[in-house]
Parts: sequence; C-alpha cells; structure tokens
Amino acid sequence: MDTLNLIKKDALLLPFARIIEERIEKIILKEKYLCGDNSLDDVANGYLYYGLHRHHDCWRFREKAPNASEIFLVGEFSDWKPLPEFKLKRLNSRDWEITVPLNRLKHGDLYKLIVRWNGGEGERIPSYCRRLHQDETTKIFSAQVWEPDKKYEWKYSAPAKTEYPLIYEAHPGMSSEEMKIATYNDFRKTALPRIAKAGYNMIQLMATQEHPYYGSFGYQVANFFAVSSKFGTPDDLKCLIDQAHKLGIGVIMDIVHSHSVNNEKEGLSRFDGTDDLYFYSGEKGSHPVWNSRCFDYGKNDVLAFLLSNCKYWVEEFKFDGFRFDGVTSMIYWDHGIGRNFTDYSAYFDGNQDNNAITYLTLANKLIHSLNPNIITIAEDVSGMPGLAAPEEDGGIGFDYRMAMGVTDFWIKTIVEKKDEQWHVGDMFYELTNKRSDEKTISYAESHDQAMVGDKTIIFRLIDREMYYSMDVFKRRLTVDRGIALHKMIRLASIATAGNGYLNFMGNEFGHPEWIDFPREGNNWSYKYARRQWSLADDKNLRYRFLANFDRKMIAVAKKEKFFNHRPFALVQNNEAQILIFKRGDILFLFNFNPSKSFAEYVFETDSGKYKIILDSDSPDFDGFGRIDTKQIYITEQSEGKHFLSIYLPSRTATVMKKV
Repeated sequence: MDTLNLIKKDALLLPFARIIEERIEKIILKEKYLCGDNSLDDVANGYLYYGLHRHHDCWRFREKAPNASEIFLVGEFSDWKPLPEFKLKRLNSRDWEITVPLNRLKHGDLYKLIVRWNGGEGERIPSYCRRLHQDETTKIFSAQVWEPDKKYEWKYSAPAKTEYPLIYEAHPGMSSEEMKIATYNDFRKTALPRIAKAGYNMIQLMATQEHPYYGSFGYQVANFFAVSSKFGTPDDLKCLIDQAHKLGIGVIMDIVHSHSVNNEKEGLSRFDGTDDLYFYSGEKGSHPVWNSRCFDYGKNDVLAFLLSNCKYWVEEFKFDGFRFDGVTSMIYWDHGIGRNFTDYSAYFDGNQDNNAITYLTLANKLIHSLNPNIITIAEDVSGMPGLAAPEEDGGIGFDYRMAMGVTDFWIKTIVEKKDEQWHVGDMFYELTNKRSDEKTISYAESHDQAMVGDKTIIFRLIDREMYYSMDVFKRRLTVDRGIALHKMIRLASIATAGNGYLNFMGNEFGHPEWIDFPREGNNWSYKYARRQWSLADDKNLRYRFLANFDRKMIAVAKKEKFFNHRPFALVQNNEAQILIFKRGDILFLFNFNPSKSFAEYVFETDSGKYKIILDSDSPDFDGFGRIDTKQIYITEQSEGKHFLSIYLPSRTATVMKKV
C-alpha cells in the first residue's frame, strides 16, 4: 500500500499505510454492497422514485418510513384530515406508496404527511419534497405540489471548466440594499452584473436548501431537495444559474450534508418515530455545538439519500460545483471540537468516522461521473491528508480544499501585533503552507468573519472610523492605514494562493459593519442583513477605490495566470518588512513597513526588463501615486547575478511583469 501515490507524495503517511489501506478496502466493499449489479448513478436515483411525481394518468407518491404503522397524505384536498382514500399502502419493509387521480391534486396545492407509529404520530414534510410553502401568518411550513405545466427551458450552456476558480461567495437573501429578504430574481438583476463586472468566474451560492430559520445562514437544513422558498421558486433559481452561465460564470452550491435540523415537523428527525432512521442513535446522533442531528453515514439508505441529493442538484439545476460544508465535523467522531491537529497521528487515531469518509469518497466519485467538469471543494479545518487527492491515489476525491489557516493568520496578525511587528518571513510561510500535492482555495476572509460577533478585515483595521471618515474630502491616518493594508492583505492572499481564491459578497469594497439576521434581539431588523452597494458607487466615498482595486487585482490574476507557478521567495527582510516573491515571470513586492519607504531597494531576480502591472498606491485605488508606473525597469548584472532596483513606498504592494 506504500506504492499509493498519496503516500509516495507524502512520506509522513508511511506509518499509517495499513490504516489507509483498510479505509480504501472499506470504501470498495461499501460501493459493491450498495450498488450490487448497478452503478452509483443508479443508486442515486432515489429522487426519481420517492416523493410526489405526476404521470400521464395519475399522481404517484412514495415515502420511506420502516417504523410507520400508517401514513396518510393530507392537505387542502382532504381538508387536512387523514381520509381513507389518501392512506398509503406498504410496499415492503420500508417503503410506502399511494396513487392519486390526476383531478385530486393540482400545481400549487399544499400537503403534508401524517405518520403514525406504535405509540405516537406526527405531521411530517416528505423527505424528498422539492418545494415548500411557509404561511406568512402562522410561519408553518407545508409541502407544495410543484408541477408547472411549462418546464423551465435552459437557454445557455455551462462555461468551460476552470482550473483556477475565482469564487464570489454570495447569499441571495441579503443581496439587496433594501431591508428585506431578497429573491433569486433580485440577485440576478442586482448582484449578478456586479459579480461579472468584478471579474470572478464562479459564484458560491449559499443557503440553497430549505432551512426554517433564516438566521442560520442556510446551514440548518431541514429539506434537502427543496429550493429555499424564501428566495423564490425552483425556476427562479434555474434562471439565475442560466444567466450566470450566459455571463461565463459557473455556480457552485454550498451543500450541507454534515448535519440536519432537530425540527421534526419540518425536518427528518424522528421521521417515523424512531431516532435513528437517518441519524446516529444516542449521543452520536446529536451535534453538541450546532444543536442538530448527525447523519449515520454507515447506513445504505442514508448513503442513497445523500447521493441522490447530489445527483438531483446536478441534473435538475445544472450546478457547476459543490462546496461541502462542515467536512471536519463529518469525518471525526468528536467533530474536531477543541482539537489541535499538529501531528499526523491525529488523522489516524481511531477518532475518524470512516463511514463519513466513505460517503464523501463515493459522493465525489458520483459527482464527477455525472459531469467531469464539475468541481468539488472541501471545507476542513483539520488538514486531513488526502482530502483533495484523487480516489485512485488513495484520496477522498475532492478537487480543492479551503486554505482555512490563511484567514486565521490575518486575524491573529491584525489583532495581536503592532504594525511594526508584522514578520514577513512568518507571513510568507503561513500563506504558502499548503499541501503541495493537493489543490487549495485561499481567502483573506469569508462570510464567517462578516458575522455579528466577529469582524471583517476592514472593520478590524478602521473600526468606528468607517462611520465618520470614509469620505474623500479629508485624509485620516486611520483610514489611510486601513485601506492600504486591506489592499495588501487581499493581494498577498491571492498572490500566494495555491489554485484559487474566494471573496465574500461586499468584502471586496470593505462593506461596513457586520451581518446580523433578523431576530428577537434586534427587533427582527433587516438593517444588517443586506448589502449596501450604493457605498461602492458613491464617488464621495472611499469604498469605490477598494472595489476598483479588487477588480484590477482579479483581472491581473486571470490575465497573468498567477496560479500556473508556485510562489518562490526572493526577499524576506523582516527588519525592513519587505517581502518579495515571484511566480513565473511575475514579481510581487510588498513593503509592510508602516513608516519607512525605500528609494532604491535592490534585490536579485531573473535578468530582463520589467514593467509595473498593478500598484496598490495608485490614485485609482486611493493611493498617493508615489510610483511611476510607466517606467521600464531593467536588471543590472554584478558578479554573475542580476539585480533590480525599485522605489518601495511604505504600506504598498507592487506587481511587476517581465517583458
């Protein structure tokens, strides 16, 4: 097993070769047992079998509930009463079915299940329900018949697969400037053109699956096959994705398979009266921090349910990728809570849920078989080796993993160190400390840092001055510092990124304040659950300069193909706080010194002529214009080496290209 590429590329895995081998054997056996004579594609067809489907002569509904004694379809058509004519019949030990005449149901009707078991009963939303409706007055959810006469007609093909994703993480509900829950149509009209103009090639769409509590940011999912009704209809989502494709932008779904809500009436918990139909029983089945239910990935029915969910979103909505949320919580029995993963033994000490690892491997295999152009991304804080390695190499099969240590480094640096103490050697190490054998997505900050209780980078740098001092009519030292470092931090993050970059909606222009969804504690206000795009459009405010810089930074990264080469350090001068590195023919020069500029900073590099292609100090980006960007810089030779001399103003970043 030491011949696996996973181990060949990382000798530190050699002591754990047998454990990796057993993991692979378990995955192979599970796939054989799950599929039999069929394929994963066949196993994932549950959404075509279960749930409500209209046929040419009837409606047919199926549900899985092995512990149920009786199940009734109830709704407006039955006056919400369990009538004998709407009683399901048992097909086998686990499945139930009912056939309903075409004239008894119609598009838009509301319905539920009443599930009875020995000793109890309860209202339930069907597990494969594709559409929900929430009553505006009672806030109660019901399933809704969703079979419009006219199916959505896709107009545009998906863009070609991108090797280097530049991801715009976005939440549709807070994409409007109005104090409301914005819709997919609002997002398509308001946010989508801005994302296209900003140059990002992928959108990571949050909160797609139905979730009862808006303030959960979409991470407390109740109904896995239903498009969140808060934002519009399934066709509205399809139209958004279609329009993104027209603009050459792929759409990634932020998919939640790490847990599910505790809710019984809306979710899967105690669906048929048992605690463990979908979830682990006892303590294993309850997440100690998230107050939610944890899937039992060892059950074939659960695997089939989740795999079918993956296929559904690919086939029905043409998503171009998935970002799997909470992978750390899935793959460790203790969910990685309070653990420091500083030694490889922490990845192979028996704390791993191999059932979850098996599921993730099979999910990646299925997704890539459905569409080889789809990308998958893992959100994992532990650094599990092989997570983003191919299955054939012994890995779990994700295409990318999030470089979650980058944002932690920036927060720690900003909070704990004075500007004079920023150590560029540590900086370069932390920003490039990624597994060389796995692809990564870097980011300076995501939605996590924008949430109430945390702070965005701009908020940490400027704090309350953003309320009083962001106009263009007067310079303030605090704001000058914050804007300069905001640009440098984001450029350093993308310039050292392994294979892609992510930004959360609005952070590119330093969106002020935090995100706080409507709740009792804020009088159910939407004031902080929106994006104030007008701030970036207002020529009297300085936010627009950050937006301009981000747009230019993304354009340069795409044009010059930053990620084609690994970063190589040329200068790590901790005393002067100068960091210079290269990627291919591109030079990145950072002067983090808060007060000292260097008139002629000399450093060794490849011989040739260089020109400046990005200058954070440009007046276009609210800088002081201290560098002549039109000058051509030519190396000079001394003792067989080649040197470049350039002016490096304080708190600036410069990108140069060999010409």
